[in-house]
Amino acid sequence: MTFRFCPQCASELAWIELPEDGGPKTRLRCPRCDFTHWNNPTPVLAAVVECVDREGQVLLARNAAWPGRFFGLITGFMEAGESPEEGIRREVLEETSLEALGATLIGVYDFQKKNQVIIAYHVPARGEVTLSPELVEYSLTPPEQLECWPAGTGQALADWLRSRGFEPNWMAPRS
Repeated sequence: MTFRFCPQCASELAWIELPEDGGPKTRLRCPRCDFTHWNNPTPVLAAVVECVDREGQVLLARNAAWPGRFFGLITGFMEAGESPEEGIRREVLEETSLEALGATLIGVYDFQKKNQVIIAYHVPARGEVTLSPELVEYSLTPPEQLECWPAGTGQALADWLRSRGFEPNWMAPRS
C-alpha cells in the first residue's frame, strides 16, 4: 500500500531523507505533522496442508482473484492477538474447513515483490474440504508429484519436500 496523504492530518506526503541507525533513508513523511510511512513488510502466513486422511496428499488451492489455473498454498494474514501458529490453523479452517492437527514451522521467506514476509508451516489436517468464497478450486497431490514455483511460497514447499526426503520438481518458467 502506498500512501499519498497523511492519515493523521491529510497533508500530502513528501519523500524526505531521514537519519536512521543504519544511515540516511528516504521515506514518505508528512512535512506538517511528521508522520512517517515506514512501509514495513506485511507478515503473511502460509500452509503446506498435508491431508493425513487422504494418504498424505497435499492440498493446493486456486484463488478466485488469480488469473489462469495456478494452484498454491493456503495463505492469509494474522489477526491481532493471535500467534502465527494460531493464525495458520485458523486460516486452514476458514479457507478449507479442514481441522488442523498441528503447525510446524518450515521457514520464513521474503517476498519483496509484494512487500511481504512469508511465515510458512506444515499443517497436517483432516476432514471434508469445503472452500471459502475466495477459493474456487483445489487439488490433492501426492508429495512426490508436486511441482514448486520459483518465488514466495514455492520456496517453502520445496523446503518441506526436502525435509520429507523428496527432491523438489520445479515448474517450467512461464513465457
